[in-house]
Amino acid sequence: MIVCYAAGDGLGHLTRLRAVLHTLRREGPVTVVTGSPFAADPRVAGGWRVVETADLTALRPDEVIVDAFPAGLRGELARLPPGVPTTHLARLLLWDAYRPLLPADPVRFDRTYVLEELDPAHDAYLRTVSDEFAPLALTDPPSEPVDVAGWLIVHSGPDAETLQLVAYAEDMASAERVRPPMTLVSPARPDGLPPHIAHLDVYPAGVPGPDVERIITAAGFNAVRQFAPWRDRHRMMPFPRSLDDQYTRAARARSRVPR
Repeated sequence: MIVCYAAGDGLGHLTRLRAVLHTLRREGPVTVVTGSPFAADPRVAGGWRVVETADLTALRPDEVIVDAFPAGLRGELARLPPGVPTTHLARLLLWDAYRPLLPADPVRFDRTYVLEELDPAHDAYLRTVSDEFAPLALTDPPSEPVDVAGWLIVHSGPDAETLQLVAYAEDMASAERVRPPMTLVSPARPDGLPPHIAHLDVYPAGVPGPDVERIITAAGFNAVRQFAPWRDRHRMMPFPRSLDDQYTRAARARSRVPR
């Protein structure tokens, strides 16, 4: 059994795990340790056993995968089951904010897969605690495209951020003097969504249909990665996070757009 430690209450950790398991062709039983409410959605975590907290050793795993935070979200992951292969999935963190959470006796990993460019100090630390250290380009499981016309806004919440993204899209349209149809893909229709904005509850939403003219998202890891093939029509609005550096990620992505 693979045990995936994915502390955090958002959708991003679970979407990333889906892609990692698919990319690495891991099969068999999967238990995910997470407090995310999105794990209750069978489209997200179907086929997985989901637990909010657990003693990893008691789960008797054949492999442990630790997502994003090498010592857990709050530094709670001080040790891993002995004799069990361990993998860490590394993405960009606000390293100066996270570093104080590291235990004095660091957690060690058999391998670390680097999913995007890291802060140099973060990169250096993981190299010291990992027997293997390598990049990994993720591939998502096959899914149907989101087949809508016009502009596509994608966000899993919270509602206040979703409405900010909608306002950002409307401001862009006004500045460009266009009136495209707009569709919001989000788990629920937020209160205050303008009536002319269509709403869809679709998961996954990483592939736009042929009639999508523009994509508007935050700058989370999955959105930037999944919409990279459509970078010329992708617009990002980074949001502040306690540990995720969306601003650096967005700046890097924008710098890669062909001029």
